[in-house]
Amino acid sequence: MHVHQNIFLKEYNTFRIGAYAKYFAQFRSVEELKVLLEIQKNTPSKLILGGGSNILFTQNYEGIILKNEIPGIDIIAEDENFVYIKAGAGVNWHNFVQYCVNHNFGGLENLSLIPGNVGATPMQNIGAYGVEIKDVFYELEAFHHEEKVIQKFTANDCEFGYRESIFKKNLKGQFVILNVTFRLNKKPVFHISYGAIEEELEKMHIKDLNIKAISNAVIHIRKSKLPDPELIGNAGSFFKNPVIGKRHFQETQQICELQKMDPPFFKIHEDLYKIPAGWLIEQCGWKGFRKKDAGCYEKQALVLVNYGNATGKDIFNLSEEIAISVKEKFGITLEREVNIV
Repeated sequence: MHVHQNIFLKEYNTFRIGAYAKYFAQFRSVEELKVLLEIQKNTPSKLILGGGSNILFTQNYEGIILKNEIPGIDIIAEDENFVYIKAGAGVNWHNFVQYCVNHNFGGLENLSLIPGNVGATPMQNIGAYGVEIKDVFYELEAFHHEEKVIQKFTANDCEFGYRESIFKKNLKGQFVILNVTFRLNKKPVFHISYGAIEEELEKMHIKDLNIKAISNAVIHIRKSKLPDPELIGNAGSFFKNPVIGKRHFQETQQICELQKMDPPFFKIHEDLYKIPAGWLIEQCGWKGFRKKDAGCYEKQALVLVNYGNATGKDIFNLSEEIAISVKEKFGITLEREVNIV
């Protein structure tokens, strides 16, 4: 454990943005975290970093970045139907999913190949292909910066919403997530109706459905649609899929009818509709757009990319232009999923 100065952050964020941190340190336990917080108590700002897969640095960071590398995967309880697995916040998410899949513990297979670490998953309530973290979440432990105590949070405590939790709202910046416990199925329930999973399984000639096959199908789909952050800098989905009310949805349908467009949508309940942000962005002509090294990915308009030497401001400015055009064309406000620093 050591505090470094003027650290280049390119390898610590999946956008591969070349910003600098004035101070930088890594911790692998709550004890190390306590020490770092004490010796850096006079540093004006602190940022907890996980896998760096949901962050865009638009400038150098003048405080200290503390990288969470808490390890460990442990089965802490089980019964006839469920197994309870605790994972350290610093564990790579996809590696953890594959551990569970290989042990036939069901529930996370639809979330395969999502970049980042375990600690960020409840914070974002990550989701894909019809499954969200809240569906398999049991509890987490988090350390309060100021009070210096460890607190447990249940699912109700976390106040999960669409890509939201209490850690992004009322408790933003107050806690460091240490570990997360998931309740997974020993008798898996398959979720294959969302997206192209069924079609992919047919291509794979799967006859006996299992969670390993579903995980592989999701991996194939994601690889075919999304850029590998190791090759092209990105943070996955840059915007949330907008959720709008019934009247707003009807107005959007009218706009689309005039322009001979058929908008895809998901009816959440009687008065709320979700429209894919990628479709909205594509209809505004951004898919495949590139300005110097900042671009909108050619296979998925929801993903903004760094083709090499784009700055965080280049990416941010592009996102602003995209959001403005969607607002002007459809009257819908896009909200960023990526955290801006």
